[in-house]
Amino acid sequence: MIGEEDEGATVSGDQPDPEVALAEDAASEADEAWSLGDEPSPEATIALPTPPRTTLGEMEELRFIRLKDNATLPTRAHDGDAGLDLYAAEGARIGPGQRVSVGTGLAVAIPPGLAGMVLPRSGLALKHGIALVNSPGLIDSGYRGEVRVLLLNTDSGAEFRVSPGDRIAQLVLVPIATASPLEADELDTSVRGGGGFGSSGA
Repeated sequence: MIGEEDEGATVSGDQPDPEVALAEDAASEADEAWSLGDEPSPEATIALPTPPRTTLGEMEELRFIRLKDNATLPTRAHDGDAGLDLYAAEGARIGPGQRVSVGTGLAVAIPPGLAGMVLPRSGLALKHGIALVNSPGLIDSGYRGEVRVLLLNTDSGAEFRVSPGDRIAQLVLVPIATASPLEADELDTSVRGGGGFGSSGA
């Protein structure tokens, strides 16, 4: 009969959006699953955008501050390179066989769970014999002083000069494990045992 509505008919003339209804049903199912202590089914999980991740978790920014006005922030030569190039903030002259500490004019906050390794640059090593005295140099996550690089001139006959703005080393972040030392009565046995220097042959 005109003017009467069938039982269960829609009063509004607008039809619900199928995608909205599906998302609402999925969210309701996920909420119910969590309330029961169960994992939601894949169909009930709503995909949300996630930030890029590494094997250690979400990628973090590496924060630096300038301690000197002429300090240069580290750069990465190519996308995907492990090392960040470190730049000198002061000049230096390194005679044959000499070693010099060169400042970068920067301080860095290494994220917890990581350590900063300062490594030589292969180009300086090949062309000028420039190495690092304490390769690799270690930057702990709690250190907030200036990052300085201990350069060693291994060339026996030529002086090497560093100018502000020169690339002098590279910084690589590595994961660390902070295990607590424990004195034990004995150690697990291994195939190698106590074999040390030269134990595997020349």
